[in-house]
Amino acid sequence: MEPQGGILRAQLARKTGCNLETIRYYEKVELLPAPPRSSNGYRVYSPELVQRLQFILRARDLGFAMEEVRSLLSLADKGEQTCALVMQKTRIHLEDVRRRIAELQRIEAILAATLAECSGKNVPDCPIIDALNRH
Repeated sequence: MEPQGGILRAQLARKTGCNLETIRYYEKVELLPAPPRSSNGYRVYSPELVQRLQFILRARDLGFAMEEVRSLLSLADKGEQTCALVMQKTRIHLEDVRRRIAELQRIEAILAATLAECSGKNVPDCPIIDALNRH
């Protein structure tokens, strides 16, 4: 049952695949506007929030930080977005993603090399512990 002119939080969650607590959190940090309440006290969300929440979820899936999502939403809300500005923000984000990938690859190489030195036997000497003490 949809309240007149809107949907309930559980319906918003089902339509977007988003957890109820996550929706509450996005309201708390003001990525989603606080919804009005119906006469029976239920929060009633406008159907347009489905698209906004999907935007937030896709941006988070792509690794955008909360403030980056807020910035993109702000541009869209104000109608100030230009492809050039969004491209610039995305380019900066991509550079950060590439830095994190490089760092993870470095960590992977260290862990793999250290693990390869480990005998796995019940002996007190452990190359993994030694490596952690070095780094």
